[in-house]
Amino acid sequence: MTAPADNTPASIIRDAYFDAGLVQEGDSLNGEQIAGGMRRLTDLVNLWQTQGLKLWLNQDMSVTLIAGQGTYTFGPAGTNVMVKPPRVIDAYYMDQNGIRRPLVVMAWRDYIRLSQVNQTGEINSYFVNKQQSELSVFFWLIPDANAALGTAHLLTQYQVTNFINVTETMNFPIEWRIALRWGLADEIATGQPQAIMDRCAHRAAAYRQTLEDWDVEDAPTRFALDSRSSMYSGSFR
Repeated sequence: MTAPADNTPASIIRDAYFDAGLVQEGDSLNGEQIAGGMRRLTDLVNLWQTQGLKLWLNQDMSVTLIAGQGTYTFGPAGTNVMVKPPRVIDAYYMDQNGIRRPLVVMAWRDYIRLSQVNQTGEINSYFVNKQQSELSVFFWLIPDANAALGTAHLLTQYQVTNFINVTETMNFPIEWRIALRWGLADEIATGQPQAIMDRCAHRAAAYRQTLEDWDVEDAPTRFALDSRSSMYSGSFR
């Protein structure tokens, strides 16, 4: 069965140049235009990964715990060798009997206020330290021998695979093609007549917003009180 859309960098770049009025129907792109389009499209894809919820990029990653070790790094030179995941969305702990319990995320403020940072025991929290070449995750309490029998699970967002040639199928679903096309058209339309720039900007924003509104979980959103707020309640502050 053939793919329902031509979801390749070459086709998106060609359509974007046409939408921006830089080529006419039937014209071919030259090497410089293709190379420039590839660079800009790659930049656009990498930026869009940082915005909104991209459901197809989420994965449940199991972390093997080591007794006495609190920090685990993820990246090309990390304790877990892999492409650096951009973020951790959520986390839970699973014991040796398969029973799960959620972990509470800590911010820098919470982490630096830990009075006994080296204390071992059952994991209840995690702190994510985003570095340039790796993602560092600190679990607290630091797992002891019993906690190390289970596994920590991180709901991470992994990176879209950047394309290396113009004919490969992109690592974006086909429904995102039109947004990528007009997003690129908006990027390359600089210097064109104002009407063309306005059209590209308007359509790029409209298609992007439509897909951001669609790319959410089907389950209803529920909000819960932050468990950390209990430490601030009471008569004395």
